[in-house]
Formats: sequence, C-alpha cells, structure tokens
Amino acid sequence: MKQNPLRLKLQAGESVYGTMAQDSRSPTISLLMEQAGCDFMFFDMEHGPNDLGVVADMVKVARLTQVVPLVRVPNDEYHLMARVLDAGARGIMIPRIETREQVENIVSCTHYPPVGVRGCSVPKGHNDYRTQSLWEFTEQANLENMIILQIERKKAIENIEELVSVEGVDAVVLGPNDLALSMGVREKDYLSVLEPAIQKVLDAAKKYNVPCGIHTGNLDWLIEWNRRGMQIITFSDDISFLRSGAANGMNKLREAAKANS
Repeated sequence: MKQNPLRLKLQAGESVYGTMAQDSRSPTISLLMEQAGCDFMFFDMEHGPNDLGVVADMVKVARLTQVVPLVRVPNDEYHLMARVLDAGARGIMIPRIETREQVENIVSCTHYPPVGVRGCSVPKGHNDYRTQSLWEFTEQANLENMIILQIERKKAIENIEELVSVEGVDAVVLGPNDLALSMGVREKDYLSVLEPAIQKVLDAAKKYNVPCGIHTGNLDWLIEWNRRGMQIITFSDDISFLRSGAANGMNKLREAAKANS
C-alpha cells in the first residue's frame, strides 16, 4: 500500500491546501485541481449528488495525480465509511460528530483488527488492485488512512476534548456554516461570532497533537486561521469556483460593452 502524502505533510507540521467537489461528476476535476495546486480534495457524498460508483471512479483518477482523494461520507454507518475506503479514498470526513461514543464506533468501523472490526478485501482500489500480504496490508492501512471528524455542532464544541482524545482520530475540520446554525448565530458576520468556539477547537486539537482545519470560502479567514496554526486549509468548492469565474468574466465583458457604447 502506498504511503499517504497528506499524512506525511501533516506529521511534519506542514500546512496542506485543498477544496471540495460537491457537484462535479467528472474525474477530470482532479487533473484540474492538481494544476491549480491542490494537495487534497474532498469528494462530497453528504450534500453532493454522487453515488459510490461515481465517487469510486473519481477517486481512482485522483490517485494517479498529486491530489490526495478524501471523501465526506453522508453518515457514520459502517457501509458508508468502509466502502469508500475500499474504493481508494485516502481518508474520510464524517459530518455531525457530537459524542465520544460516536467517534469510538467510527474508529472501530474504519480500522482492521486488532484495532477495529473493518472487513478486508486486499486487491481493491485502496491498494490499486495489487495483491499483498493480508497482515502487512491491514497494518499499513490502519496507519495510512485518515479519519477526519467534521466539527459543526454546538455539542461537539462542548465535548471537543473528549472527541480529539480518541486514539485513531487523525484530524478535525470545522464546518462554520452548520456550526452557526447549531449555535443559533444569526449575525451577518457570523465567522467573527464563532471565533471563540473555533479557537477552542484549535486549542484542543493542538493539546492532543491532532491536525486541525476549516472549510470556508472566506480567504481572509483561511489565511488568519492558517497563521494561528490550522494545517488543513479547505477553500471553497467546485460550484463556487464555476459561479465566480463565470461572473467575473461576464461582468468585465458587460462593463467593457457599456464603456464602448
């Protein structure tokens, strides 16, 4: 099994930069994001339209690039987590985390014995369809695959030390939109209101040596939290890139036409 370059960078204290594919169904997106300089990409199965077959194909292509494929699964059920890892995802992000018991079950479902209870089939996407010694492969997979908790609930903030202290948790990533909803934050500048809660997560993650990150389209906030010590910097998504890129060009064309009329 190949080493996970994202894990190696995070262990070395480096920052990693990526985005999320929410609506794209073409494996081409990994090639484009590689050219854009992404270290990783989340393929979204929580809010995105993609089923396992589509995501498996997208992950396979991503594994041929420098973009590390991660998948946000829709829930913490065994079959939703284990199958995307079998397909070749180098890690998964699980949404709506709240309790230590939930995290312990996730770790068990996503790790092979003796750590957990995940069932094994070696020559699949996670091993690029190569054969390998059973015990050698499962030991490597337990070390290389990343289990990322998405912190986006008020209860998760309250329980954050219990969550990040579970052995087998490899990273936490904040989802500020859902966190604002969960905390009842209605202010337009909700990121500023959430700052104490976000800082609490970062402090707990640092205490337990767990890499921390955030997903937002606000570049200023990404830069600031990167400066404070967040390592997993997830910028925007495919829908926003398409919209903003098209709008920028169209607006310039219309402004030029008005100036020439």
